[in-house]
Amino acid sequence: MSKLKFRRKNLAIFYTVFLIVFVVAPLLLIFYYAFTNDAGQITFHRVVGFFSDSSSLNDLLVSILIGAANTLLCLLIGYPVAYLLANPKYNKSKMMLLLYVMPMWINFVLRTGATKDLLYWIGISGNNRPYAATLIGMVYNYLPFVILPLYATMQKMDQSQVEAARDLGANPVQTFIKLIIPMTMPGIVSAILMVFVPTMSSFVISNALGGAKVNLIGNNINTSFNYSRWGDGSFMAIIMLLLIGLTFLLTKNVNKEEGRGSLW
Repeated sequence: MSKLKFRRKNLAIFYTVFLIVFVVAPLLLIFYYAFTNDAGQITFHRVVGFFSDSSSLNDLLVSILIGAANTLLCLLIGYPVAYLLANPKYNKSKMMLLLYVMPMWINFVLRTGATKDLLYWIGISGNNRPYAATLIGMVYNYLPFVILPLYATMQKMDQSQVEAARDLGANPVQTFIKLIIPMTMPGIVSAILMVFVPTMSSFVISNALGGAKVNLIGNNINTSFNYSRWGDGSFMAIIMLLLIGLTFLLTKNVNKEEGRGSLW
């Protein structure tokens, strides 16, 4: 027993050191660069500069809107797909799920490049429809991150409750709104977190498909670090951290009772 405790203590020390070196220290550096000038003095000029710059605020708003639009489209497409795959009567669910997941095995940049060629072939490009091209690329790349958590949640859904609701006279719309959606809320929340947050910070898709006409906050962070503007990039990274934290706060109380899928 003492040896087991000693091993656990060693593992705890290892993970603690790992978190300090690769999580805490980088975060402290980000805050340091964001709120100090070149001389190492504390300054808040980047806060004033960011919120007084209409271009920066516009990029932030565009990031939030594209993130929301991508999340909504992925849910609208992924929810019925996941529901079909989780249906016990559908005997090809494993194969279809594999087909949806297979693109994730390909490099992200390669997938985006192939999407660009396909969209150009059908007449959509960053020159004529930059936002449409970017959004299509976002949906294509992030759709599996919606289908997988929804599929996992729907597989655990109690089908007897759905059948009981139908036997008691509930129509399909009532069953879907009052029973199925609350029961699958854990998957919906997971899908939102897995799509909305990374969409806002994405810059590869908007660079490749937007034709330099779609500028997200992720693009600004990437540009700042590429040109060694550590302070500007760090402050925008803090803005992203705050948005991520706000997203978690808005969803943390949704569906605490995971098995029942209740909102309260």
